[in-house]
Amino acid sequence: MPYRKSGPAPDAPFEVMLVTSRGTGRWVLPKGNVSRNLSDHAAAEREALEEAGVLGAICPVPIGNYRYRKLLGSGASLQTDVAVFPLAVTQSLEEWKEADQRTRQWFDIAQAADLVDEEGLKTILHGFGPCAVTELSRNGAANGGTAVLKEGFRMFQWFQALLPRQHDFFEKFEAHAALLAAGSDALARLLQGAKTADHAREIAEREEEADQITRDVLQTVRRTFLTPFDRGAITSLITAMDDALDQMKKTASAITLYDVQAFEPEMRDMAAIIVDATRLLAEALPLLRSIHANAGRLHELTERLVRMEDQADEIHDRGLKRLYQEIGATEPVRFLIEREIYSHLEKVVDRFEDVANEIDGLVIDHA
Repeated sequence: MPYRKSGPAPDAPFEVMLVTSRGTGRWVLPKGNVSRNLSDHAAAEREALEEAGVLGAICPVPIGNYRYRKLLGSGASLQTDVAVFPLAVTQSLEEWKEADQRTRQWFDIAQAADLVDEEGLKTILHGFGPCAVTELSRNGAANGGTAVLKEGFRMFQWFQALLPRQHDFFEKFEAHAALLAAGSDALARLLQGAKTADHAREIAEREEEADQITRDVLQTVRRTFLTPFDRGAITSLITAMDDALDQMKKTASAITLYDVQAFEPEMRDMAAIIVDATRLLAEALPLLRSIHANAGRLHELTERLVRMEDQADEIHDRGLKRLYQEIGATEPVRFLIEREIYSHLEKVVDRFEDVANEIDGLVIDHA
């Protein structure tokens, strides 16, 4: 599923690229058969390049599966299972293998879901973008979002509304999440091996901006009489988010320090997981404005973040083992350098698990 932001704004909605099928001309995702020589997500990445002419960071953790009936050349119609992997597009080629056989086009999430035929794929598309309750959460409780809350919690909100509003913590969380997303995009581009100095510099700049937001939050916590939830939870959440971007900067610094220009496929896979983690976090944070109403969706998002961290650990171990077997004895210096990069990437993903745990704690305490 090739996707991108529709504009430069931090809260710009996602767009999805669809291509036309060669047989019927209907709108579909780029897809193909699994390969003995490639992992499933690598095979999906190849299909996206061949059918849609796009490059980017493909997350090795699928966002869903669906089944449809495929008509074969023999005339048989057989059930086919499809795993969908999100591909954060960083480059669209002007020429590609099947350019003369297919049409490609960007659509917003709702349009894409309407255009595809498969019901399972429609469901995956609808679940990919921020859900309907996200906008309600951004607009606050005045539109009926707290109708199901207990009377005591409604009274707390009423009392809170009477106090001077010194700051909006939620806006700062979401602004920090936007910087995390920008930093992860730069990290993914860096690990593609082109213009590494530029991407490393962008990560450093994003980290400095995020540090300022973190300082603002910590100072405001001390000045604010009534906070939306426990002061310790606020500081723990923003600190965990800041640690993730700090680790991205350390990764980029190690790469530029050792002038690494080529990267292992497992490193790129971990970077793609980081990109998808920032997408999930960008959806989760606005939902904190109405934790009770959004508890179910928040749990789904944090559960996926934790699963992705487990997958990243497996990729880290597999990549490090392969690297040691291939060059551990013959190129020990290179092995130590690349092991350090692996370690930094693993720590980035670990910090996203910390963020997920902080959000889960808020759900438990307030919902």
